[in-house]
Amino acid sequence: MFPLLVALFLGFVPMFFFAAFIYWLDRYEKEPLFLLGAAFFWGVVVAAGGAFLINTSLGIGIYLFTGSEAASEFGTTSIIAPFTEEFLKGLAVLFVFLMLRKEFDSILDGIIYAAIVALGFAATENTYYIYDYGFNESGWEGLWALAVVRVILVGWQHPFYTSFTGIGFALSRLNKNILLKIFVPILGFSAAVLTHAFHNTLGGLIGGFEGLAIGTLVDWSGWLIMFVFVLFMIYHERNLVRIHLQEEVDSGLITNANYIRALSPITMSTAFLGGQSTRRYFQVCAELAHKKEQYKKIGNEAGNLAIIESLRRELATLRPYVN
Repeated sequence: MFPLLVALFLGFVPMFFFAAFIYWLDRYEKEPLFLLGAAFFWGVVVAAGGAFLINTSLGIGIYLFTGSEAASEFGTTSIIAPFTEEFLKGLAVLFVFLMLRKEFDSILDGIIYAAIVALGFAATENTYYIYDYGFNESGWEGLWALAVVRVILVGWQHPFYTSFTGIGFALSRLNKNILLKIFVPILGFSAAVLTHAFHNTLGGLIGGFEGLAIGTLVDWSGWLIMFVFVLFMIYHERNLVRIHLQEEVDSGLITNANYIRALSPITMSTAFLGGQSTRRYFQVCAELAHKKEQYKKIGNEAGNLAIIESLRRELATLRPYVN
């Protein structure tokens, strides 16, 4: 029992910290914690549990059909698992995209939701690997070795893959062209599956320490590129806030001092010190900027004009309580 508890701790706790980092990266328009928690839970239970059942069943099917363990291993690892896992993780992002569109405002939002559900999936998968392939096969030494591999060496693999699905849905959300609305999410999902399949296949083909070293180098290179892209999207969001809130300053709705605070990437991390009203005020500032950008790009879809006016009224109500 104790080794299982250790595996659970090592599988889940680092992923909680990774998820907290992802949440912290959302500098301007923070996503609701309850929704991110639901996405993480989906990854832990639905995506990970469903993937285990489907991967195992189809892997057995390949073996029964071919009589080859190698064919079963390759088919499961390189074809079935990438598609199944990215599909099940992507369903959570699709749900937010379809049912809670008002919370899906930018490319960064797509990455945030995708990464959080993927971290939930990784928490369950890491626990399984650390306990079953680590402790059960090689005792405590194996457990610690698998923990290092799963948390440090490949800890960001699932958020990286699934982020492409999130980017695809976000680009669809912000586009009026009906063909692009349909095609871009498919392209994003395909990128998620292909990067996932590439990682799995590379490790299987090379194997051993060399495979681990080369795979780690490739993985970390991809993660670095994605991280730079995320930083660029944070900078892009700041520009949206700068451009779209200037009109509100000119109209007198927002003071120049609060406009400067709204532009700061640290405001949403410190606004709580001024109370709930202050934190909500700057959250609404960012939401207003994003809704105005959406109105500029896709018009009055889903009542953007009414939402913009509602946010302006809320800002006017909150303004006296901002500290």
